[in-house]
Amino acid sequence: MTKIIGLTGGIGSGKSTVARYLESKGISIYIADDEARKLTDTTDVVSAIEKVFGADVIENGLVNRKLLSQIVFNNAKNLEKLNSIIHPVVRNHFVEWLKNHSDEEFIIKEVAILFESGSYKDCDKIITVEVPEEIRIQRVIKRDASSEDDVRARMRNQWTDKMRAEKSDFVVVNIDRDAMKLQVDQILKNLKKLQ
Repeated sequence: MTKIIGLTGGIGSGKSTVARYLESKGISIYIADDEARKLTDTTDVVSAIEKVFGADVIENGLVNRKLLSQIVFNNAKNLEKLNSIIHPVVRNHFVEWLKNHSDEEFIIKEVAILFESGSYKDCDKIITVEVPEEIRIQRVIKRDASSEDDVRARMRNQWTDKMRAEKSDFVVVNIDRDAMKLQVDQILKNLKKLQ
């Protein structure tokens, strides 16, 4: 049976960089945030979001992501409401995706809020990517043109590196790309021994 390897880390930790490197090694990757973005544009999800958050967050039949993120990221209850709409849809989508990869030894499921969402319970092993907080903040400001306050607000909705590391099987420190690759290569060797 295909093993599910969870890949997580805080915003700006470089999970996607690690995921791309794993993909370059021929491993199938499911990036939950990317799939969630696509699924958010489906009619059922748009309707559910409109029902909960009102017509103001819908623009030309699609969710106004910027407005919705302003509503949810500074309000834990609203974030919980949004997650209760999105997470079941993504979970079902992943189950279908996994059926198409059932011949593989293991796949990587990249989820920013792997622990917060409870998705970690479905994983056989977990890799956490971490970087000092100040580097993460600078990366996200540069990447998203966000303010430091916005980045910190998003971070407050996520577990700390310490919390993630304590529940993970492997930790990748992603400051230097070459060092990250060496760490990932070693993790892959360890994962292959599990088969």
